[in-house]
Amino acid sequence: MPTSDRQPMQLRPHVTQAVWGGNRLARGYGVDPRGLPNAAEAWALSAHPRGSSAVETGPFAGQTVERLFATRPGLFGSNCGDRFPVIVKLIDAKQDLSVQVHPRDNDPVLLPGEAGKTECWYILEAALGAKLYLGFREAVTPARFAAAIEDGTIMGYVQAYTVAPGDFYFIPAGTLHAIGAGVLLAEVQQSSDTTYRVYDYNRLQDGQPRQLHVQQALAVTDLLPWEPPRQKQGLGDTRRLCACEYFTVAERRSPSGFSDEAGDESFVHLLVLEAHGGANLNWRGTELPLAKGGSVLIPAGAGGYSVDGGVRVLVTTV
Repeated sequence: MPTSDRQPMQLRPHVTQAVWGGNRLARGYGVDPRGLPNAAEAWALSAHPRGSSAVETGPFAGQTVERLFATRPGLFGSNCGDRFPVIVKLIDAKQDLSVQVHPRDNDPVLLPGEAGKTECWYILEAALGAKLYLGFREAVTPARFAAAIEDGTIMGYVQAYTVAPGDFYFIPAGTLHAIGAGVLLAEVQQSSDTTYRVYDYNRLQDGQPRQLHVQQALAVTDLLPWEPPRQKQGLGDTRRLCACEYFTVAERRSPSGFSDEAGDESFVHLLVLEAHGGANLNWRGTELPLAKGGSVLIPAGAGGYSVDGGVRVLVTTV
């Protein structure tokens, strides 16, 4: 493959609206809601058929990432296999999200073509007292779980965590969870849009309650008490957040930039959380401006690259 094909590229996110969504992504993260009443989620890196990000710069400008992965899989690295592995999102919760759970890859309730969904959350903004809801405070039986869903008391069993910017949570598939009102976060997840909703606060959408998926949730939810894994730490400008079988995530921050490289095994994705002082990404004489909320895909095998200017980025590889 010609060296020029390995050129880093800026991506345009796929944007979705939701009954719980806000517009902070449009106001502060450069996300164009494209006529939607809110920008609840911006899928900064995605090749999912329900919403692919698109290439804005370089030799593949105008293509979706889904199409690019189908036609030039070598750009994404040998670790990707035959299915694009991740979605990287920004999520703005103006209201509480539903209490929900995602399946594992091998759960029998999965429909053909669906995947499980392990994910992680990096908190970017949080209103005073804003919370995440993660797992059970104590072990519950399947019967008690089903009854709590039926009688609307499920929130009495779920653990609440008050959050602040910079907090990080790794959430294995099977963990009951919800994002609370006032939280804006970055999410890295398996490439899946499979969600089983168990409680939605009796909220209406278009005059009707949103669909629940109680039987599927009962089949896949971990009913044991849950504790968040200890946050990873690092040296210098790098904080290693998680490394699991599906993805690796790190936070890099520097007042003057940094250098790194993209090997043959995996692409590198940069989600720009902060950018100051005319920040740019440089690769073999090609320069890309970096702005808050920006999304840059560096192809596998691109080799060395550098970032100039003060930045904080979330780095995802597989």
